[in-house]
Amino acid sequence: MKAFLVTNPKGGSGKSTLSTNLAGYFANRGDDIMLGDIDRQQSSREWLALRPFAARHIDTWEIGPDKIARPPKGSSHVVIDTPAGLTGKMLERVIKISARVIIPVQPSIFDMWATRHFIKVLLAEKAVRKGNADIALIGMRVDQRTRAAQELESFFASLGLPVLTYLRDTQIYVQAAAAGLSIFDLPPSRTERDLEQWQPIIDWVNAP
Repeated sequence: MKAFLVTNPKGGSGKSTLSTNLAGYFANRGDDIMLGDIDRQQSSREWLALRPFAARHIDTWEIGPDKIARPPKGSSHVVIDTPAGLTGKMLERVIKISARVIIPVQPSIFDMWATRHFIKVLLAEKAVRKGNADIALIGMRVDQRTRAAQELESFFASLGLPVLTYLRDTQIYVQAAAAGLSIFDLPPSRTERDLEQWQPIIDWVNAP
């Protein structure tokens, strides 16, 4: 089983968008995928409840404040959506079961401040120090024509961590989510540009 932790201490950073679409990718590839949600808002679980019967199946499992346990056996891939302000024992527990950690960041000074502090905490975690969990960054809702996008690129460069891609600010994610779908469930003619932006993520999650 390969587990992916999607996390950032800042609310509204795009964690659920990234989590649901990553789960949608694995589902459409034919993998046995489970999407876990430890956020109190339960956005990913609500998205699963909207998912059409005809769409590729994505399973989940019950998770509570005292139940951050390994997902049930039988799935090849797991994506874990997390709450804002994830720290302490809960952070330690989810990192222990995750092979990869993905940090989505929006081009906002507040997001960048929160992310810088969080990465210091993350790098101090035992599983990360031992090399048991790889970390990568993704720019979310980015308009490359803006100064904010340039500032986000400079911020990423200062961290010394892999930057996978920058996902554009588009309503396609909003529209897909409202229907319980990911961009990988939509016709390629509608998502061609977005699928191109996702290719580095796909390459990274599939790397050994």
